[in-house]
Amino acid sequence: MRQRPIGTATRGTTNPNRLRRMDRWIAAVHGPALRRADAPVAVDLGYGAAPWTAVELLARLRTAEPRTAVAGIEIDPDRVAAAKPYEREGLTFVHGGFEIPLPVRPTLIRAANVLRQYDEDQVAEVWARLCSRLAPGGLLVEGTCDEIGRRHVWVALGPEGPRTVTFATRLGSLERPSDLAERLPKALIHRNVPGEPVHAFLRDFDRAWAAASPYASLGARQRWIAAVRTSTGPGRRPPRTPRSAPGSAGSRRCGPWRPTGRWWTAYGGGARER
Repeated sequence: MRQRPIGTATRGTTNPNRLRRMDRWIAAVHGPALRRADAPVAVDLGYGAAPWTAVELLARLRTAEPRTAVAGIEIDPDRVAAAKPYEREGLTFVHGGFEIPLPVRPTLIRAANVLRQYDEDQVAEVWARLCSRLAPGGLLVEGTCDEIGRRHVWVALGPEGPRTVTFATRLGSLERPSDLAERLPKALIHRNVPGEPVHAFLRDFDRAWAAASPYASLGARQRWIAAVRTSTGPGRRPPRTPRSAPGSAGSRRCGPWRPTGRWWTAYGGGARER
């Protein structure tokens, strides 16, 4: 008997091009792993009421590795049935959940806007379950964005645990970097309070942004780059992060479970970028 899917259905809210920042980051950072894989497979977990994000993920990952295949996995069977007409070579839609019901281990699992509806104490278990399904060298990317994808924060994890947290945004939409706090992943959003590392990071990032105001005349991107260098520059330790949550700020990098010497990272799109 087939295992019942693990998890609960999301609201299903989705939009074309919503996950473009995450997709581009994955193609750039994880592209070498896709190219090394014998048969690279990526999963769009919980793609929602329409299949747009899975269709777009296939197109973007194939710029990095043309052999990549994408499987969209949804726990709602009606959503799977609605997506079936969009199947093509390299793109399939499957009924399932966190168990990842595929005959092969994927090189990538992307779960965007999935865990926000869960309790914080459930996140570590879900992360562990998903990472256990990855192929060697695989990556789990889990995060949250706004409805049109202009503000996005995600965690990248391997079987050993979280590696980075990335803050990605259309810079023209920001007043200050801490505006991204509303899109922190579930593992971090309730920790954005005084005394917690993510709160200290965003506070320091805001200060660096303010200090970089002279660069504004050169454009928001140059101001962002200057703020990133100031907040995580040479001679400064990256912020410590709690054992249950990671961190990263252009794309720069950060280390989450314990102090590792890695950087938080931030990725900013140009002020004119969508």
